[in-house]
Amino acid sequence: MTARIFIDGDVGTTGLQIRTRLEARDDIELLRLDEASRKDPLKRAELLNTADISILCLPDAAALEAVSLVTNPAARLIDASTAHRIADGWAYGFPEYSKSQAAHIAASGRVANPGCYALTSVSILYPLVEAGLIPRDWPVTINAVSGYSGGGKDMIAEFEDVDNAAYTRSPFFAYGLGLQHKHLPEITRWGGLAHSPLFVPSVGRYAQGMLVQVPLPLWSMPGPVSAGDIHAALSEHYQGQRFVSVVPLAQSRQITRLDPEQLNNTNELHLHVFADEANGQAVVAGVLDNLGKGASGQAVQNLNLMLGMDPATGL
Repeated sequence: MTARIFIDGDVGTTGLQIRTRLEARDDIELLRLDEASRKDPLKRAELLNTADISILCLPDAAALEAVSLVTNPAARLIDASTAHRIADGWAYGFPEYSKSQAAHIAASGRVANPGCYALTSVSILYPLVEAGLIPRDWPVTINAVSGYSGGGKDMIAEFEDVDNAAYTRSPFFAYGLGLQHKHLPEITRWGGLAHSPLFVPSVGRYAQGMLVQVPLPLWSMPGPVSAGDIHAALSEHYQGQRFVSVVPLAQSRQITRLDPEQLNNTNELHLHVFADEANGQAVVAGVLDNLGKGASGQAVQNLNLMLGMDPATGL
């Protein structure tokens, strides 16, 4: 049976990527509005209530409005905005989060697609907190860099439009310097933390790809903790997963440069543990495509689960 799917907001970066991944599939019928009807609430409501699953690729306020338009109890939603990532009644759309999470997503009518920074941070923190290696009240620090596509249309224009006044800006900059990035509540909740982490995001002059690093001063952690313990906990947590893998310690030791673009156009997330055992220091680093596993690829994976399909279909 062909599933009817509506992407509300398929003209934005994430929506376009999802549409590209779905439109060649013969097991899905994409429902679409023409340009004149795209912002008509009555016509949007008709498709939101007709589709088997709608994927919301909208700003937070518009996503909340879209949810309010759904009156059909059988209509299911995947929200790619920030609006529902810590909301009650919404499944967190990271299937590898726990052994039961994929089944929880598959059975849910409401799924919140994770943020790219948040998914990577949570993928590192949650297994280590659950294993007792990082205390819930540990002062966590996260450093990250993303391609400019993560900033949406305005930032893409800033980096690509030669007529834009900001085109000649620095090739790299840190932002979120008020230390209140919108992903922090999500990282805190799903990372299992008692306090918000110190998060320093940045943007580079490249289109897509992401690198997230969590430094761990092992010498100051409660109890004896080694880089091997960190690696073992992550490896056990993600054992058998198709899209999340933990790179062997020996392989990571040979790496001298970690490229944030290396997994572009995939739905994969790779985790590395780098260490200086002599000085009791380690860094856990995650690499992914911020538009793949960090956004559109993850949405398609969740969609497949909700439709009872192989989660890798179309990926």
